[in-house]
Amino acid sequence: MVELRLAPDDVSAIRFGLSPGHELAHAVRVLQHPAYHPLQWGWLRRARRQVPARAFELLRVLVGPDGYMPDFLTSTPAWDLGPEEELERLRQAALEPLRIDLRKRVDRASGADRRRLEAMADDPERTRTATADAWRELWDAVMAPYWPQLERILRADVGARSRRASIHGVGEMVASLHEAVSWAPDAVRVRLRMHAEVLDCAGSGLVLAPSVMAPRCAVVTEPPAQPTLFYPALGVSERWADGGADAGRALADLLGHGRAAVLLALDAPMSTSEVGAASSLAVSTASHHVSVLRSSGLVDSRREGPRVVHVRTPLGEALLGG
Repeated sequence: MVELRLAPDDVSAIRFGLSPGHELAHAVRVLQHPAYHPLQWGWLRRARRQVPARAFELLRVLVGPDGYMPDFLTSTPAWDLGPEEELERLRQAALEPLRIDLRKRVDRASGADRRRLEAMADDPERTRTATADAWRELWDAVMAPYWPQLERILRADVGARSRRASIHGVGEMVASLHEAVSWAPDAVRVRLRMHAEVLDCAGSGLVLAPSVMAPRCAVVTEPPAQPTLFYPALGVSERWADGGADAGRALADLLGHGRAAVLLALDAPMSTSEVGAASSLAVSTASHHVSVLRSSGLVDSRREGPRVVHVRTPLGEALLGG
């Protein structure tokens, strides 16, 4: 059991974030042991043919088959954290904490992997550069084509959790994240297979990060990292990677081509004219579709200064994520 103790300031600082690094690290584990990850088989059928051997081998050694993985591979999750920002953080990772993380992996490895990790720990600067280069290569090959759909699932999960918190309260929302997670008046408790710890969040709050690739909960507790709880996202099925054209066709069959195009276009707040341009529709047509989507609860509109912008609601995000 890991107990994340919360003071009143911590409760008010509970927030959500996304972590491309966490998704890639667990993708490495899926590629190592496909039999343990049936919900990723649809992704595996497509991605495994594109795996760059040298980049994968380096990250395989770093990530390991299970349990602890180096913290420097996954910076603090944030709502606006994308792959490029994650990679830049990796390239700028502090060398001494990186070396400490590598020594932890040395202690958990054996044979040729242990010897290779020892060499990495002896030259952390070179290891940082090689790891970032391998991260870039593997991401481009096996994650970038699926990131839009994966990100939609993550954001849909956050939308659903936020709605639950607004209706039932933060405690009930946290307790519903996963069967391994429970809420107490002064702590979040997480049952883990290989780790036990009591951590005082010390006023920094707790980051909640959904994951598509990870099958179980995980925590980050080692200072100076932000206390973080990773949990499996809602709505992940074996066909989650069937996004893109297949998802677009299914959405068009459900809503009609125009409304599907508008809903897909709203990845960021947009004015009606911007929606029209993004979805290749006349402004009057885009306005009509936005109105229908708004009345259906899939889109919300708000004023930002002199203009009105439209955004997907949690229900709209969930529809796309599914």
